[in-house]
This record gives sequence, C-alpha cells and structure tokens, in this order.
Amino acid sequence: MIYSWGHERRFNAYSNYFRQIYGARVQKVSIDAGFTCPNRDGTKAYGGCTYCNNDAFNPSYCQPSKSITRQIEEGVEFHKRRYNEASSYLAYFQAYSNTYAPLGDLKKLYEEALSYEGVIGLIIGTRPDCIDDEKLDYLKELSKKYYVAVEYGIESCYNTTLKRINRGHTFEEAEDAVVRTAGRGIITGAHFIFGLPGETREEMLKGADIISELPLTTVKFHQLQIIRGTTMEKEFENNPADFELFSWEEYLDFFIKFLERLNPAIVVERFTGEAPPRFLKGEPWGKKRTDQIVGLVEKRLEELDTWQGRLYDIRGTDCKSAPAKTGTS
Repeated sequence: MIYSWGHERRFNAYSNYFRQIYGARVQKVSIDAGFTCPNRDGTKAYGGCTYCNNDAFNPSYCQPSKSITRQIEEGVEFHKRRYNEASSYLAYFQAYSNTYAPLGDLKKLYEEALSYEGVIGLIIGTRPDCIDDEKLDYLKELSKKYYVAVEYGIESCYNTTLKRINRGHTFEEAEDAVVRTAGRGIITGAHFIFGLPGETREEMLKGADIISELPLTTVKFHQLQIIRGTTMEKEFENNPADFELFSWEEYLDFFIKFLERLNPAIVVERFTGEAPPRFLKGEPWGKKRTDQIVGLVEKRLEELDTWQGRLYDIRGTDCKSAPAKTGTS
C-alpha cells in the first residue's frame, strides 16, 4: 500500500523524504561552530536549559577549535567508514544556537560549509528567539541554490513547561518563528521532548494536535533522558514524582497514539534520542539502538494496522475512519 506521503512505510520517514528529492541517501555532517545561547550568556538567563548537555550528542569530531572545513572533512570520513552510502552531504550546524551571531559572521560560516565539495545544503539548529527577518531573508536567497533547513528547538507546547526548564522563550514565540520561516519557503523543522517534568501523558498527546497545525516540514521527537551533570538531574533526585519517565513499552504505546494524530504531511526524522550511556542516569530500554527502535515501531504499526495521521482531522470534520492511503503497491 502506498500512503499519502508517497511510499509504503507507515510513517512519513525522513530517509524516504530525501530519496524522493535526490534519488539517493543524503548524509548530515554535524558541526560545532562555537555558538552559545541567550539563556547561557546572561542575555536572558544563565545555565541554559535544565536538561542540556551538548556533549551528550555531539560527535567526537565536532570541536569548535577546528575549522568548519576540518570538521566536515572528519565527518565525511566518519560516515564513509560507517555507512559508505552517501555521496552528498548536508552541513548540520548542531550545537547550541546557530543563528546567534551577526549576519556577517553567519554568512562566513555557512558559506565556508557550502564551499566544501559534496555539500549540497545546510541544516541550522537554533532557538525561536535567535532569528530575525534579516537572517531569514538571507536564508531565503540561499535556499534558491541549496537545500536550507532551519530546525527550532521548541521542546514543549506549554509555556508552564518552557518556563520550568529555563527555555527563555514562549510557545507563541516559537510559533511565530516557524510561521515566518516557512512563509519564506525555507524548510522548517522542530524538536520536541516527551516526558518533561510536570506534563501529563494526555497533555503530551494533545501536543500532536497543536504541532499538526504548524507549517512544519520535519519534526524530531525525543524521550526525556536524565543527563548526568545537568540541573535536571538534581531536580529529578529531589522531586522524582514530578517526572513521568517512560519505560520502552510505555513509550512505544504512547508514540503510536501520538503518530496516529500527527499531520501526515509532516516528515518524522526521529522517534527517540540516543545519548552515550556514560552520560545517562540509569540504563533505560535495555540499550536499544535507534535503528532497532525504528524497526520495533514499524512492526507495531503493522500489527495494529495503523499509520501516521490515521486520526488526523485534515478537513475540520470527523474523518477518523478515513484511511490516509492512496493507490496500491
């Protein structure tokens, strides 16, 4: 069965999205360009988000002491050894807020990355409060020649949660940034975390309806992981009852329900996060790797004969029984 997003997988998968555009695998190469955040440097707050430790997800070759070119070289070699599939690359400005600098400085960094042979575009991770119209206008022009995506860390749809985790912005600010970015034709992504303190699972599930109305191209979802050395680790130790950490089976059941409600036009890049065990408090989910998790989610979708967007009400009327499928395989 071919679904509305154009392939047989039961969710709108990121890897298939790129194959449809380019006909081949495209690999992201992470870059740490030495940025910081306004809630770290005192502009808005100090200490950063309570859950954050960038070392927990930064690849070993990402070091701001190295040039952009050097990091791409090492990243390409790393991925060639690991996958040996990609011939095209996207420079992924990942660590902290990668639009948090004057436009002139950003141009030098982005354009150095784009000058590297085989790099066909940029993915820029940032915060909703670190973008402005001047930067968006520049990225719009850049996107006429290259693949350009802006990924916003939003994390929650609820302002109470955002305040508690020291994000330093509101959901309304995030919504505005997403709308202004997508309105310029720039590929727009977002990141959300399930299990933040104080949120019920029903509130998290309702987030699917809120997210579905945003003009997003892509989205990443991560389960909350308690990272050693963070403010949240201390909060968890002092108030464990405020946290609803998922077991693997609980998360699988929750995520299937969430996926059923999610707009089928949104490309799902990730279901979960994967931090090195040395950073984690505890050892959740029996050391399951991301590729294993994807397989288990797809298996459960098949068992339940369900798919992304099955319960999405695209017309504003009750269409919960209408399949989001087209054609035959």
